[in-house]
Amino acid sequence: MKEKSPRAMYDDASAADVSSLGIVLIVDDVPENLAFLHDALDDAGYLVLVATDGESALVRARQSLPDVVLLDALMPGMDGFEVARRLKADFATRAIPLIFMTGLSDTEHIVAAFAAGSADYVTKPIRPAEVLARIAAHVRNARQMRQARNALDAFGQATVAIDARDGRLVWQTPLARQLIRAWFAPAAPGVPEETPPQLLAWARAARQERRDPAQVVATDGSRRLLASFHDQGSDEAWLVVLREENDARALAALMEAFHLTTREAEVLYWVIRGKTNRDVGDILGASPRTVHKHLEHVFEKLGVETRTAAASMAMARLRGG
Repeated sequence: MKEKSPRAMYDDASAADVSSLGIVLIVDDVPENLAFLHDALDDAGYLVLVATDGESALVRARQSLPDVVLLDALMPGMDGFEVARRLKADFATRAIPLIFMTGLSDTEHIVAAFAAGSADYVTKPIRPAEVLARIAAHVRNARQMRQARNALDAFGQATVAIDARDGRLVWQTPLARQLIRAWFAPAAPGVPEETPPQLLAWARAARQERRDPAQVVATDGSRRLLASFHDQGSDEAWLVVLREENDARALAALMEAFHLTTREAEVLYWVIRGKTNRDVGDILGASPRTVHKHLEHVFEKLGVETRTAAASMAMARLRGG
């Protein structure tokens, strides 16, 4: 039987009433420090993992996906700053909060810690009560972020967060990852995933022009990838919702939902897209009068009397409403 990862065990535990638990990875090359911190966190109810060097820290972080990494700044070989940079460069570990432990109080080193991706820092000698309070706050924030992403995905939202300053891909829901990999060249193995240039160019232009409706960012025959902002409020990170339109899939869904013929579904589909009877006739190779007759049958089957009502009902069905 395959052994479960710490994250899987934690998720199972979360199903029970153990909301105080969290996974903490401690990275320190001094055994005494590891033992001291391990005991304090273990007594507080955390699942504690340890690593004594940078390489093993990267491996453990990727395998276990801890809620927080408590990271020593100065270690032989790969120091904490480099570990932090690599964790933040890896999409799988990018969102994990990092708390630096350092005996260095110089502003230069504190700035370096934050530049490397730190969310917080504590100075040595370590005060357990302070560390526990900081970890609790970051675990709570990390859980809320994870729940928000899961909620977005549960509601069928393919959402990505893009750093407004440098265009970095901060995070993405599983549905967004599927669409990005399907529409754009996937990253090479071991290379951090980045915001596709085409999507980033759209986001910057759309943000500047304050576009609200969804816009096509890529097209492939009868398929289109649309993007829109989830909100226009933040200038630090942009939440972008992706959606794929597929003509054939939409027609099949309309036929099934409303018991339409193929031609009726085609007429309704182009009405949804804002076309007039003459436009629809040109597209389908039919006269406007014939289109009007098909539309009358559509109205009857949908139980509506206007194009607007028919389009609204059809769009709601296509979007799962």
